[in-house]
Amino acid sequence: MFKIKEGEKTNYTYLGLFSGAGGLDLGFELEGFIHTESNEILDYAVKTLKCNRPNWDVIHNDVREYTPSFKKGLDVLLAGFPCQGFSLGGNRDPKDNRNNLYKEVLRIAKITKPRIIVMENVLNLRTMKHPETNKPFAVQITDELKNLGYSTKFDFFRVSEHGVPQTRRRFIFISFLGEIPSQFSFPKPERHTPIKDFIYELGQDDTIELPNHNPEWGFKSHVHKETHEPLSLDEIAIPIRLSRTASDGNPVRNFESPFPAIDTATVWGWGKGNVIAKRVEKDRSCDKQKFIRNPNSKAKLWRIKASKIRSFTAREYARLQTFPDDWEFVGKNKREIQLQIGNAVPVIFAKKIAGLVKRELEIIDGYKKAKTEEGVQLNLF
Repeated sequence: MFKIKEGEKTNYTYLGLFSGAGGLDLGFELEGFIHTESNEILDYAVKTLKCNRPNWDVIHNDVREYTPSFKKGLDVLLAGFPCQGFSLGGNRDPKDNRNNLYKEVLRIAKITKPRIIVMENVLNLRTMKHPETNKPFAVQITDELKNLGYSTKFDFFRVSEHGVPQTRRRFIFISFLGEIPSQFSFPKPERHTPIKDFIYELGQDDTIELPNHNPEWGFKSHVHKETHEPLSLDEIAIPIRLSRTASDGNPVRNFESPFPAIDTATVWGWGKGNVIAKRVEKDRSCDKQKFIRNPNSKAKLWRIKASKIRSFTAREYARLQTFPDDWEFVGKNKREIQLQIGNAVPVIFAKKIAGLVKRELEIIDGYKKAKTEEGVQLNLF
């Protein structure tokens, strides 16, 4: 059973916008913050939040129509606003209407006047230009926060260097009402986190019972082949990529490295026994082949053979996003569940950011002392 150690409880409050399946909100709760409200538009994500936290006040509507009822004394405002307009996996359209949803964060900040705002998004905010000001979106958002009285620092993080077993990169804004505390700094990277402690046993033991976990061998594919060759009892299942077969990256993964970024589209799974992956020429001219992509491409495609193949369960994807095993995902189909998991902030990374925010609040309030570079403690406030 995968669990995350909880931090010491605090009296600090938080409110979540664009909460999705709850990764960012849950990380702050696990660090000891008090939940006030969450806002989310997708009905299945709202069902997931209510399923796991029936005591949370979850407001189901468009953020543009949302007015928080918690308006006084808010410590932290969280917002993982939509990234599709910025993401490398999307259209990267500066005029995508979703790119302006950060303005709803600013609107709600005006109402609640939180002491700290935490916003999360993708790396492209550094470079994509705002269509009206021609400033990078990261700079534009920082300037607009400044107009509200907030000072901002932002940076990007490889979450594999912060306790999460995947190479995903996330962009974080932390804004303080007033000046940035002189001792504030983002967490430094640590060693990369391998996947073994997160998913190994799920691939080897089909009898483990967990929410959203129903492993079924026998992957149906026109591309990869389950050979049913005999295999020994000590054969281990190894992770394999079952989609994006033109990718340069080898589809067979090891347990001692981080996983590639978990997204909403790529299909991963397990191969067990006599696993072989090689690149082959693809005939893209055959009239019998439907839905041919890039017919003029010369790229070789990956093909996998193994005695047994199965796709990842939702729980295995959730493990790589560091959701605890008791966090259940609700959806009508696999697609709705994978969208929630793939779009989420990894919980361990969210909890680490929450720990940083909690420490800053405690220093500001005089409960803790800041350390200088030399380790001498100074009470700065």
